[in-house]
Amino acid sequence: MNEIAGNFIKCEGRYAIVAGRFNHFITDKLIEGALDAFSRHGISDDDVDLVWVPGAFEMPFAVRKLIRTGKYASVITLGAVIRGATPHFDYVAGECASGIARLNAESDIPIVFGVLTTDTIEQAIERAGSKAGNKGADAAMTALEMVSLASQIGD
Repeated sequence: MNEIAGNFIKCEGRYAIVAGRFNHFITDKLIEGALDAFSRHGISDDDVDLVWVPGAFEMPFAVRKLIRTGKYASVITLGAVIRGATPHFDYVAGECASGIARLNAESDIPIVFGVLTTDTIEQAIERAGSKAGNKGADAAMTALEMVSLASQIGD
């Protein structure tokens, strides 16, 4: 049996982060985590482009545009959609997730979903660098692993 798995031995390439400004106090922490993870694996800040969009709903548009440039090894989405008292959460979170999933399935590069979808602000804070770790760092690690996997599989 031949086993293929991504690794973190030779991390390289150009990466894009699409970040939602809505709930920026959470998104800022996710970005910090992603940049730290990239840095720890040899990806310099010069090899990361940060693209701001108003919120999670607008992310698929920006991701599609970035994919089409052909400049990136992977694109990461970072943001936070926090449930409120209306069904708005369901629409925004659902459309963001399905849009990113569709682009990931159709793209030749990995698209990583790092958008928090939480019931409370406290849950978002926990996932942005406190009790539950930093999901931005997790997204960067996923991007690195998937880029490595893609290079091993080839075209």
